[in-house]
Amino acid sequence: ADGSSSFNLFGIKADKSWNGDSTRHGTDEYVGGAKQRQSAAFRSYGSIEEAFDDYASFLKSNPRYAQALASGDNFAHGLQKAGYATDPGYAHKIMSIAGGERMQVAMANLTDDGVGYA
Repeated sequence: ADGSSSFNLFGIKADKSWNGDSTRHGTDEYVGGAKQRQSAAFRSYGSIEEAFDDYASFLKSNPRYAQALASGDNFAHGLQKAGYATDPGYAHKIMSIAGGERMQVAMANLTDDGVGYA
C-alpha cells in the first residue's frame, strides 16, 4: 500500500499456512481456461534473500513439486504441470525470460564469485 517492495519475486500466495507478512494485489488467474482478474494475498519478504530462501523451502516442502525439482531442464514445465501457476503459458514465459537477451547479458557479466558484475 505504501509503494515499498514485497520482494515476492516468485508470486507465492499467502495462504492459511503462511505466518509472515502479506500484501494484497490484483492477479490474473485462469479458471476453466478463461482469464479472470482477481485480488489475492501474496507473501511479503524483507529482502530478496528471504524471497529466494522461502521459494526454495516452499518447493522442497511441497510433495507436488518433487517431480519438477528433479526434472532439470524441464523445471518450468514441471512446475506448470504440478499446478504452480494457472496461466497455461507459464512455462513458455519463464523459458523465454531465462533464455532471453537480458538474462544472457546479466549472466555473462557475473564475476567468478557469482556476486557482482565483471
